[in-house]
Amino acid sequence: MMITILNIVISGLLLGGIYAVTAVGLSLQYGVARVLNVGHGEFIMLGAFITWSCFTLLGINPLLSLVICGPVLFIVGFVLYRTLFTRMRISSPTPGAFEGNSMLACFGLLFIIQNVAILIWGADIKRYSYLAFSVDVWGAKFAANRLITLGFALVICLVFYVFLAGTRLGKAIRAAAQDPDAAGLMGVRINRVLAVCFGLGALMAGLGGALISMCYEIQPTMGLEYTMIALIVIVLGGLGSIPGSLIGGLILGLIGSIVTHIEPGLSLVAYYVIFMVLLLAKPTGILGR
Repeated sequence: MMITILNIVISGLLLGGIYAVTAVGLSLQYGVARVLNVGHGEFIMLGAFITWSCFTLLGINPLLSLVICGPVLFIVGFVLYRTLFTRMRISSPTPGAFEGNSMLACFGLLFIIQNVAILIWGADIKRYSYLAFSVDVWGAKFAANRLITLGFALVICLVFYVFLAGTRLGKAIRAAAQDPDAAGLMGVRINRVLAVCFGLGALMAGLGGALISMCYEIQPTMGLEYTMIALIVIVLGGLGSIPGSLIGGLILGLIGSIVTHIEPGLSLVAYYVIFMVLLLAKPTGILGR
């Protein structure tokens, strides 16, 4: 019984850590930049395939690929916001109109990125073997790559939280989230900060994708599922709350692990049920306001 419980908890924390990394990026994009990026999962997919390509074609360690796919996707996200969403935000008559227009634009990005990925990598499922040997933890057996993935996911979340809480740029981001007009009057360069937020969201998605590729199969159409999970996590934690996204990711991962242990085919169903119940019972989430 204890080994079974340990298996469920460790597996849940692994899923939760990955969900938290990916959801924090979406929370930042929507909570600050006000872009509900329904194509967020495609950046996760790109991070996974960049890591797969680096390992299988160039022999680069997947953990080292984190410092490749993260910056690459940050640049992509930053440029996208500066060229597309900034112009859209300026030309939109109201903030609500901008949110609607940007969401439609993200649907277009979803299909563009997905089809480009299919052209580059093909539609087949990809996987590679990395640290696949088992490790004994108090009598339970776990793949070493999963334990390392869990550790890196928690470290990434912690570093990102410290960055937002303790750095000058992090304070500018939090100020822009609370009141962009007042932040602009205090000297914050709003357009640049919002572009950085969108870029950081893409960066976190890429890091999440790299971690996912170490443990699971990947394919070009995997993005939508992770987008939905990230949406559920940020609703569970509270829209726009970074700590809430971290907590929500870990909770959802544990729930998913429990449901998977009982009936593997019902994990996504359980996530959607939680999502609907939250919208009805507590739409503000755990730490939302």
